[in-house]
Amino acid sequence: MMKYPCLYQAPFGNLTLVFDENQNLLELHLSGKPEYAPYPLPEHWQQKLDDYFAGRLQDFKQEISRNGTTYQQKVWQAIAAIPYGCVATYQDIARQIGSHPRAVGGACGKNPLALVIPCHRVVAKHGLGGFSSGEDEALNIKRWLLKHEGVTVEE
Repeated sequence: MMKYPCLYQAPFGNLTLVFDENQNLLELHLSGKPEYAPYPLPEHWQQKLDDYFAGRLQDFKQEISRNGTTYQQKVWQAIAAIPYGCVATYQDIARQIGSHPRAVGGACGKNPLALVIPCHRVVAKHGLGGFSSGEDEALNIKRWLLKHEGVTVEE
């Protein structure tokens, strides 16, 4: 299968979106470099992202990735159900699916569809928690996304 990486300029930096030949979204990363994403972004994704960052879109209505373990998919499904402007703790998700908060955090870190499956909405019991997307700027991106959605988390 061919993969087509594209860039989107978000308010906090580049996003990398990776599509298959049918323009199905395979991955979304909260960082990116132009030299690694030479393809044009499909227009419908340009519009969705523009709408999200303008506050007009609250749910991408995207299926979770099938590229994960059964457990990871269970966690991602629970994360996908967290509404815009809300957060859940790792412990909340763990209780919901009968797991452990640390394992939930591990599955969050493997989410290939950052932003779309909103792992930024999963926080620690007392504070922001971790965030594995976006390299060094990861926690700043998480803070930005939560603030954009009207959520304040005590650190």
